[in-house]
Order: sequence, then C-alpha cells, then structure tokens
Amino acid sequence: MKEKQKSRSIVVAVTALNAIDSPGPGIAVIRCLREDPEFDVKIIGLSYESLEPGIYMHDLVDKTYQIPFPSSGTDMLLTRIREINEIEKINVLIPNFDAELYNFIRIEDRLSEMGIRTFLPSAEAFDARDKVNLAKFAEKHHFTIPPYRVIFQLNELKQIAENLGFPLVVKGKYYDAFICNSIFEAEKAFFKLQAKWGVPVIIQKFIPGTELNVAVLGDGRGNALSIVPMRKLYITDKGKAWAGITIENSQLTETAVRFVKATKWKGGCELEIMMSADNKPYLLEVNPRFPAWIYLTAAAGQNQPAALAKLAMGYELPEMKEYQAGKLFIRYSWDMIVDINEFQKISGTGEL
Repeated sequence: MKEKQKSRSIVVAVTALNAIDSPGPGIAVIRCLREDPEFDVKIIGLSYESLEPGIYMHDLVDKTYQIPFPSSGTDMLLTRIREINEIEKINVLIPNFDAELYNFIRIEDRLSEMGIRTFLPSAEAFDARDKVNLAKFAEKHHFTIPPYRVIFQLNELKQIAENLGFPLVVKGKYYDAFICNSIFEAEKAFFKLQAKWGVPVIIQKFIPGTELNVAVLGDGRGNALSIVPMRKLYITDKGKAWAGITIENSQLTETAVRFVKATKWKGGCELEIMMSADNKPYLLEVNPRFPAWIYLTAAAGQNQPAALAKLAMGYELPEMKEYQAGKLFIRYSWDMIVDINEFQKISGTGEL
C-alpha cells in the first residue's frame, strides 16, 4: 500500500539552532514541524554563529544561511532575508530568540510583501511583558509577581538588596539569572550580566517554591489555543530545565488564559511561574517565544509549533483542550562529528 501523501509542501525558516547546554528553541521547533502529518516541510536554518549545532544536523535542517546579529538593525536583516528568499521561497518564518524578535516584528509587513508569513506578537504586547515593564503590567491586570527593581548602575544595588533582603535573583534583560545570597555574589552577577547583555539588570526577590513553566499559543484575538504546563524535574547550574514533566494545574491554565486575553498575544510564549509553599502562583517572567522544551507539547498531544505555522498560513484552528499529563522530557548530550570543510563553508560563504 502506498503511503498517504502529505497535503502540502512548505518551506519554513527557523532561528535559534544553538542546541547547547543553554539551548535555543530552534531544534525543538523543527522536530515539531517535521512530525506534523499535514506538511512536507523543507527547513531553512538561520544562524548567527558558525558553531551552532543545528547547522550540521542535516536530518533536521535542509540548508542553513547566516544572518546578521540583531544589533545590526532591520535594514541589514531585511536585505539578507530578501537574498535568502530569492533562492528558497520561504513560506513561514519562525524566530525564536528574545533579542531578535523586536527586529522581526518591525519588518513583519515587509516580509509579508515578499510572501513570507510570520505569526508574531504586536510591539505593544511584546513591550508590555518585558522584564522592565512587568510590574506595571502585573498591577494593571492583577497578576502576582515578586518584588523587584530595575537598575542601570552598580551603586544602586546595595540599597535595593537591603530593602528586598537576601536571597535575591539577579537577571539579565534578555537571558540568564543568578540566585545570590550576599552582596558580593549580587555584584559579581551584575558585572557578568552587564558584560553579556548590557543594562538594565533586574533585581528580584527570591520566592521559594516549585518552578513551573507553561507553553502557550495565542491567536492574536485574545484566545489561548494551546496551554501545556510543565514542572521542572532537573535544573542545570544555568537555571535551565534538563528534565520536566507535563502536569495538570488549573491555576496555571487560568494564569495563561488571563495573560493571553490581557495582551491579545499572537504566537508562542512561555510563562515562568513559581508556585509558593502556600500554593500561590508568582509570575516571574514571560518569554515572548517558544521555550527550548517545546517538543514536549507535541509529545503530549498539542503540537504548538506546527499549529503556529498553520495560523501563519491563514488556517483557522480550534482550541486544543486535551493533552497527556505525565509525559517527561530528559535532555542529553551527544557528540556530533562534523567535517572541517562544512565549518569552513558556513564560516566563509554564510551558507551550508
């Protein structure tokens, strides 16, 4: 018997191929796209560094092109995407890094003119959930968050630390966070984050409890089409989930529904929540893209990246209500062997 043909061939460009110890979501997003039975997908990787492992995962990524760093601005990005699109005829583009999203949001209409579809939050929603603006957002929409302050200079830290008390969480404006038990540790974390991500740096009161995450897909009209909560089972020294399990929790679901309704969130996002000992959910932050563990949503029965691609292409999708609780993911390391010629080609020509 012949295998049933897939209904449509599409070309999807995906960023965040850095499948390292602090992984980006790109490879997990690609795995989800390849598992959807409705699409025959060609994957175009968009990389920033020549050593992003996804570049060399030829069973997952069909071809990779380097693109300019977000700091280069929208003009250079648009020029490069136009060059790539002339060759590949991209149908859908899914960016997965916080730092690049603002640029892609700004050029969304111009990408659409090229025939490249995206499904991104509005600039207003993107800014509202920013770590710097989270207190204002939480107050307006009645979310509970830990007390925090935003600082630009080291000399602000000591007084804030005295007011909030230790332990503190010192966070970068895009990524990374350190739990600090002394002013020495907090100052060290400030310097690390300032050097890596710039200012401001966020100083947040540490709330003891259980770390929970929620992967969410919003339709841009205030409806959450998919909500999959996960509890971290193993956390690395960088604060990344190395193992986790899907759970059922009405408080997490309600929080996600309220967030999407308040922002009319369009696309994928991740809510980071600390459930305190008295069973109170504290919203720690909102990541404006799929998390690195997003493949777990597909394994549990709600393939969020595939659904996003369909929404970008104009499909009308119903709310996904059922998923399987008790599904675990366990991340692992794997040595991939690559020929030096491939590394030289991507480094020299910007494509592989």
